[in-house]
Amino acid sequence: MTIRTAEARWEGTLKEGNGHLKLGSGAYEGQYNFTSRFEEGVGTNPEELLGAAHAGCYSMALNNGLVLAGFMPNYVHTSAKVHLTRSDGVTSISKIELTTEAQIPNIDDAKFQEFAQDTLVKCIISRALNAVEMTVEATLK
Repeated sequence: MTIRTAEARWEGTLKEGNGHLKLGSGAYEGQYNFTSRFEEGVGTNPEELLGAAHAGCYSMALNNGLVLAGFMPNYVHTSAKVHLTRSDGVTSISKIELTTEAQIPNIDDAKFQEFAQDTLVKCIISRALNAVEMTVEATLK
């Protein structure tokens, strides 16, 4: 199968240093630092990129599952909230909340909810992160 790559470089101390992230595809390259990761500073952070990856994977997987079942979504849109918490001196990702909405002709909400929950456990990124609590809130438009 395919191997995807990314790289990161960090220089300096944790609080005063700076880092640079780069995707192997060249689609994104940018800086990160302590404030962009743990406060509200300018730049990106690994958790934000993880959230984007999870939202992208989930939207694609949900759309595909619906199409394979004979439904044709007009769109599937997903956002992710990645929660960082600190306990006993260790910072962890404690939860990922996905919020998805889709416009799909000829499907009722109960059936859509089944697809939404099923996709949460089957999407590639969800399976990779199964040690982290994950939720999905799905809205049919």
